Amino acid sequence: MKPLYRHAIVAALCALPLAATWADTPSLSASETTAIAKQAYLYGYPVVEMYKTLYAQAVDQGGADYKAEFNRIGNTARVFTPRDKAFVTPNSDTPYSFLWLDLRAEPQVLSLPAIEAQRYYSVQLIDLYTQNFDYLGTRTTGNQGGTFLIAGPHWQGPVPSGIAKAVHSESDIVYALYRTQLFDEADLAKVREIQAGYRVQPLSGYLGQPPAPKPAAIAWPRPQADMSDSPALFRYLSFMLAFAAPQPAEKDLLARLARIGVTPGGSFDEQRLSEGQRAALQAGIDAGKAEFAQFKKTRVDTHQISSSDLFGSRAHLQGNTLYRYAGANMGIFGNSAEEANYIGYFTDAQGRPANGASRDYRLHFAKDQLPPARAFWSLTMYDGATKLLVENPLQRYLINSRMLDSLARDADGGITLYLQPHSPGKARESNWLPTPAGPFYAVLRVYMPGPELASGQWRQPPLQSTDR
Repeated sequence: MKPLYRHAIVAALCALPLAATWADTPSLSASETTAIAKQAYLYGYPVVEMYKTLYAQAVDQGGADYKAEFNRIGNTARVFTPRDKAFVTPNSDTPYSFLWLDLRAEPQVLSLPAIEAQRYYSVQLIDLYTQNFDYLGTRTTGNQGGTFLIAGPHWQGPVPSGIAKAVHSESDIVYALYRTQLFDEADLAKVREIQAGYRVQPLSGYLGQPPAPKPAAIAWPRPQADMSDSPALFRYLSFMLAFAAPQPAEKDLLARLARIGVTPGGSFDEQRLSEGQRAALQAGIDAGKAEFAQFKKTRVDTHQISSSDLFGSRAHLQGNTLYRYAGANMGIFGNSAEEANYIGYFTDAQGRPANGASRDYRLHFAKDQLPPARAFWSLTMYDGATKLLVENPLQRYLINSRMLDSLARDADGGITLYLQPHSPGKARESNWLPTPAGPFYAVLRVYMPGPELASGQWRQPPLQSTDR
């Protein structure tokens, strides 16, 4: 095994002259700098957004969103509410457990308990690039539980007996995001019991051997307000790339990024740049944002692109940095298509942005045309400005398939949901999903989707609106 921190130190030392050279004696024109900065922004934005969550959940012990230190599981045995702000577009169907893995010293061994057949659970394994490189749980390994080994890119040891599956990551920093299905509020005690059965230990502990030598301590930089929207992004990106093994497919891309001083473990410092250099970098960032805005308007909002395109493994994404950016921007840490499909309702049937300030909305599922889910489905409401859950008097943030028996049926046997800021009336209140009195969007999640969704046999109903 070759500990990554050694490579990070070497990379940082090698990067110093390059960063300084670009800052002190620039050889790029403004247009070249802007073009590379745009590419670096789209590539690096998900990495930096991931860092925000890492810092909040595993580093900032005094923070409101802190969960647990590295290689320890933090369980959250409650549903998400508008007060949870660690990441955008959260899912409130499945209480989360959070595990940030540091794999530099040695692999970690995860254990899952056996659970009942009708309940869904999963462990989404996410690398530093926000790629979903594997899954554990209901769909992939079943509900019978098991013991699994998660290794970084440099570990090459034998897989010990008793390990049901060994998984390698491209990065030594890995996010393991657990989801445990919650049936209703009375079910919280059972969810807590399941979460208590989630275990993690170093490989040496699993084998009963002395622990591996501790890797070098990491000086985690504190996040700043404009880190995702200014040239500061490139400093955080350089820092995070030290924890990933360079991929052959990205050799040319990383060479281009190095021309503006972005290198794994490098010392990019936007404060040392000239005003013109910073302006050229910012222009690249702004160009990346503009490309995404157009992509969202013409491809995402029109349902030509779905979550199945935006989330997945490196092989699935095939180097499409715009797709990976879009996923991180609209709902970071989304599931791969096989695990769940996300359908976003950003506009109404006429293509107008959803806004509860002046319109009421209806979503009608015809009889026998509910979302095809082998596990379950849910429709969750989000504030368009904050991308968080919506505060409302019912404290209802979603409607899901577990609630079907309590929903009012239409005369034809179908179901109509009412999306608006005020009550649609007592008789319809069971089907009411409150919106803010302003911009909003809703996300339909289909867990373990059936083949009719991928084939197009089932199509999502449009969001119908009426003026008040």
